[in-house]
Amino acid sequence: MTTAVGACVFSADSSLAFRRDMTPSSSGNAKRNPMSKRLAVPTATATTGKIETTSKTMRSFVEKTSSELEADTKQRIKLEKYSSESEEQEGNSRKWLKDYFDEAKDMIKSDGGPPRWFSPLECGSHNRNSRSPLLLFLPGIDGVGLGLIRQHQRLGEIFDVWCLHIPVTDRTSFSGLLKLIERTIRSENCRSSNRPVYLVGESLGACLALAVAARNPDMDLVLILANPATSFRKSLLQTIMPIPAELMSGQMTLTLSYLLSLLTGDPLKMAMDSIVKGLFLQSTIQERSQDFVAMSSYLPVLANILPKETLLWKLELLKSASAYANARLDAVKAQTLILCSGRDQLLPSEEEGDRLCRALPNCQTRRFGGGGHFLFLEDGVDLVTTIKGAGYYRRGRIVDYVSDFIPPTTIEVNKVYEEYRWMVDLTSSVMLSTLPDGKIVRGLSGIPSEGPVLLVGNHMLLGLEALPMVPTFMIERNILVRAIAHPMVFFNAKDGGLPDLVTYDTFRIMGSVPVSAINFYKLVSSKAHVLLYPGGVREAFHRKGEEYKLFWPESSEFVRVAAAFGGKIVPFGVVGEDDLAQIVVDYNDQMKIPYLRSRIEEQTEKVVSLRTDTGGEVANQAMHVPFYIPKVPGRLYYYFGKPIETKGRKQELRDKKKAQELYLQVKSEVEKCIAYLKEKRESDPYRNILSRLIHQAAHGLTSQIPTFEL
Repeated sequence: MTTAVGACVFSADSSLAFRRDMTPSSSGNAKRNPMSKRLAVPTATATTGKIETTSKTMRSFVEKTSSELEADTKQRIKLEKYSSESEEQEGNSRKWLKDYFDEAKDMIKSDGGPPRWFSPLECGSHNRNSRSPLLLFLPGIDGVGLGLIRQHQRLGEIFDVWCLHIPVTDRTSFSGLLKLIERTIRSENCRSSNRPVYLVGESLGACLALAVAARNPDMDLVLILANPATSFRKSLLQTIMPIPAELMSGQMTLTLSYLLSLLTGDPLKMAMDSIVKGLFLQSTIQERSQDFVAMSSYLPVLANILPKETLLWKLELLKSASAYANARLDAVKAQTLILCSGRDQLLPSEEEGDRLCRALPNCQTRRFGGGGHFLFLEDGVDLVTTIKGAGYYRRGRIVDYVSDFIPPTTIEVNKVYEEYRWMVDLTSSVMLSTLPDGKIVRGLSGIPSEGPVLLVGNHMLLGLEALPMVPTFMIERNILVRAIAHPMVFFNAKDGGLPDLVTYDTFRIMGSVPVSAINFYKLVSSKAHVLLYPGGVREAFHRKGEEYKLFWPESSEFVRVAAAFGGKIVPFGVVGEDDLAQIVVDYNDQMKIPYLRSRIEEQTEKVVSLRTDTGGEVANQAMHVPFYIPKVPGRLYYYFGKPIETKGRKQELRDKKKAQELYLQVKSEVEKCIAYLKEKRESDPYRNILSRLIHQAAHGLTSQIPTFEL
């Protein structure tokens, strides 16, 4: 009667398909209903690898259309309150290590069938006409296909997720698995040639993904590889291969159980992480305790997942896959993200990640220092956040930084805020805004809620003022500010010389976009709140004595775009840099030193050139970092002026002269904001950190520290 879009499973050889149903428990968590296995009728295309099947049963859940799911994702950022309570609720909605074993027990029951695809119910509905890209999960040596179980819910919000299940008794060859994956991808490309296909693999699955990419350079693939087994020759598991199954003694079985236990991460670490985070609710502690004892209670399940004969077969498969992938690395052109665990006791994952990153032309790495071999089962590992941070999420052949952006969740916002919390606490930032009637108030209540809104202001040294500002807008006003950023935040030279892109992951998570006319136009037309710094690199990397000096282009760059969509322009100023640091060696000084001059020229050559058609100082985009010495911390002050309305002035501001007048007015207002703050901070009794510490000692660490009279 309906298309089965939940956990429907089908094989490459028209074997029986089934779906697993989930029913809510009294605690609100989903539990598997053992009586809910549903029969489904495979279509005639199952032998081609197409992910299609029809069900003869009624749904036990309410399906949302893809547009409704997309709308839910967009609205979540506006509805959630960024608090520890909502963060805890979001974290507890995910599954745990125990769920992996519970569901694996059912999955590994022998039915004599070949490898097959299934889609977990918690991934949501799967409208084949949806713009969400296809994600194929390729499992490690366990073969169950549940390695992403803790990621399913979030992945299902932005991907069409399908997982490969390799039955315990199956002996499909390496080449057979490759053909199955390739048939599936080709069928997807025939249906929607514009959507990329994500191959997410761990260990064995990572080798399969590399092999598919090497054999099919024409396919639009994105590879997400966790602890690739291309380093199998250095693996501890190689010591098992020479031992025939019939000669494995009971002692060897215990050894294998120990090795298998390493695959599931570190339950003790998971429990301790939760305690450190302060999640002391009894229900949460019970969940972590279940993970803590899971290894001892589920060792029989591990033994059933990988009995001796299957383990030896999988190791042979792994050896073949590793050799095949290594021999063809030079043919891999796909966009690749390698995730490396620092505590992988089976593979030298960090070392291998570095090697692969050097060998692959379009590759980045992300390190997880405390992660075990099965990285996706670790606490605190969020694959969606990692993909977003790396800038790897796209729905088409090229990324659209506006339409492909996924708003940050509560947990993501809080993590970003905590990352820069030191700066907020150290500087006790004061943020002022202006109401429509001209009254200046403390806080951000004067910022218009509805966009488009252009926040136009000055850069301080290194642009540090933006770090605490963007998350503060979300926490205080639930306003997502999209910053226009330099291209080096998104692109890097392969031979290094520039900051690693991981440095800017939080920028991308919070919605920064590379500076370009088309990106700016898209943001304003979508009624976004846009953070714009006309002074750019020249202002952020200013010279000695140039604090608070604006380096703006002579002509307008944003006024007419704002007017075209009736946007509001909010000029703002920031001061406090001179109370934090003093530049001692600037650009002019460094250019006098041959070694530093060559470094600056080399780095400038590697980045995308901006404002090549602009004259004056703002066109000087030399990439360098001034040497500075820190001071006893003062205080940062932000002042957002009265919004300038452009609604109804579209025709008027088409005139270049009128647009230029408004542009100069905005620049003048920014300078006035800076002058106001420089004057008023002189009367702030808490400008010095010592007076702030005394106030906190008397009134509590969380108390708001007063400032000058408004």
